[in-house]
Amino acid sequence: MWHTPEQSGVASVRHRVPVVLMAVAAVTAFAAFDALSGKELIILGALVAGPGIAAGAGRPRAVLVVGTYALTLVNVLAWWPDEIWGSVQYIVFNAAVVAVTGLGMGIAAQIRAVERAGIRAEKHWRTLAAVVEHSDDAIVATDLHGRLTAFNAGAERLYGLRAEDMVGTAVSAFAALATPPDAPEPSGPEVIARITAGEVSVAFESVRVHRDGTVKDVSVVVSPIRDQRGAVVGVSSVTRDISAQHRAEEKAHQSQRMASLGQLAGGVAHDFNNLLGIMLNFIDFAREAVTAPQVATLIPDASPDLGKARLAGERAVDLTRQLLTFTRQDTIHPTDLDVNASIAEISAMLTRTIGENIKLITGTPAPAGPALIIRADAGQIQQVLLNLAVNARDAMPDGGTLIIEASLADLEDQQPSLNPAPAGGCYVRLLVSDNGVGMSADVASRVFEPFYTTKPKGHGTGLGLATVYGIVAEAGGSINVYSEPGMGTTFRVYFPLVATAVDQDAVPAAGPAAAPPDGHGFCVLVVEDERVLGEAVARILRAGGYRTLSADSGPDALKLDAESGCDLLLTDLIMPEMSGRHLAEKMLARHPGLPVLYMSGYSDGLLGSELILDEQTAFIEKPFTSARLLNQIGGLAAAASTTTSERSAGAGTG
Repeated sequence: MWHTPEQSGVASVRHRVPVVLMAVAAVTAFAAFDALSGKELIILGALVAGPGIAAGAGRPRAVLVVGTYALTLVNVLAWWPDEIWGSVQYIVFNAAVVAVTGLGMGIAAQIRAVERAGIRAEKHWRTLAAVVEHSDDAIVATDLHGRLTAFNAGAERLYGLRAEDMVGTAVSAFAALATPPDAPEPSGPEVIARITAGEVSVAFESVRVHRDGTVKDVSVVVSPIRDQRGAVVGVSSVTRDISAQHRAEEKAHQSQRMASLGQLAGGVAHDFNNLLGIMLNFIDFAREAVTAPQVATLIPDASPDLGKARLAGERAVDLTRQLLTFTRQDTIHPTDLDVNASIAEISAMLTRTIGENIKLITGTPAPAGPALIIRADAGQIQQVLLNLAVNARDAMPDGGTLIIEASLADLEDQQPSLNPAPAGGCYVRLLVSDNGVGMSADVASRVFEPFYTTKPKGHGTGLGLATVYGIVAEAGGSINVYSEPGMGTTFRVYFPLVATAVDQDAVPAAGPAAAPPDGHGFCVLVVEDERVLGEAVARILRAGGYRTLSADSGPDALKLDAESGCDLLLTDLIMPEMSGRHLAEKMLARHPGLPVLYMSGYSDGLLGSELILDEQTAFIEKPFTSARLLNQIGGLAAAASTTTSERSAGAGTG
């Protein structure tokens, strides 16, 4: 404990002994003795002792009262029985009483000032002691002989030790209990030597151990304790638990690392998508060529080989899409969807994916329970389920049980165990749990980092769980993982519950894909800074019956349009000199109503807030197939033709 000092001696005496009463009694006693002695023995001079005694009370008014009382008695006794009224002796006695009274009042004032200063100092000391005692920091004091002299409540909490047990204990014994042998800090003798040499304080970071074995990161500041002469008589240490601060800093550093990797991955994915577009489209051109009877006979293995090459390219497309999802640069189409329906829809595929030696258990929704509706991209939710299921499968090489279920959950604001920290409210909780090999705490803390994997080389990209994290964060949700080695792993994913869902049954089901319409000479201006990809796109369009103009930059496209004009603009979104958005704005200023189709491997924020496409923006994601491109171009061309016809009909009627 941090003890307070006893009250000052002067104040104690003043409270214990009625000094003023002693002064009055002394004056009264001397006056009575003088009265009884008559003219034979005059001792009026002794009455001056009263104000002098009263001065010890430290109360100037009390001294004045006692002095007045003594002066009154001098005058009365001088009249009778001493009969010295008006004499020199009389005047001397009066003057002595007045002088001693004045001097006593001055002394009392000084004593009172000293007492008040002592009270203020004592109050300040008590306040400081209370602050020290109730501080959250651990404050420990030691003398120069290596003994603990103070141990506050903060130290009791930090170390789990009692002050009454520690005060008087040797510093070495305390250090053996609270400081690990390998703690990164200067030794005790070194710190004391630096303090006695004149350093104002010694600060460092280290670790401390609680009585229950918990290791805590701490910051320590050691300062000298000096006596009134300024000599060092001991040292005090203020130790603060900074474990939470270190966790927050590590979390911030991890977020920065993931953001940096995300920017790198997004740029790589964009360029890679361009290359994949070139590869896949030219593979398709080659397959069309080798399917001709005369070529197929000469090279019978060409078409199957090209098919395998295309399959590898499609796998690369999937990998790139995972990169874009992780970096939140993928184009998403959120809808209101039932999580239980998504689980039921993907269950059959999961059963085939995880293998027969793993039992899949999916939670059955209550018949009368509320629908678990969230707003997210349906394909991305299935990807979350698939990635978590594959992760669970790899953790159960000898078989096991995989549980997937959804339920409602109420969350409070800023729960530290969830990432990203959620806002409070009602959520849909998606639980994916396995009884596999589990993970250590160190591995679990890094599972959402991109490219981090514990799988053997060639068996994992390290993007599966990073992709899950990106999807969940994009949907406004949170995720956490709990795992113990040998006990399995449980992922809990939280998505905000949608109170009122859009009726998805009202949306008509899509029929079988129709053949792309013919272009009928419709002129398309293709703007792509990757020239080879631009050639492939133009070749697809020409094969579909369109006329094409090709440019590899915005300024070149504007020049071509000024020379030849066009019926539709197909432009890459991200280009060095002029973005596709800027080019489209200039083209629309020239040709109001011109159909525009954007294409990109990622949109980099140029398609609107959070990269969510609105209904007015036409967009095709790279890499794309020829059929998909021709269908989208055909739809825009047909809509433009209809609008032109309506305008012409309206003008003719007018």
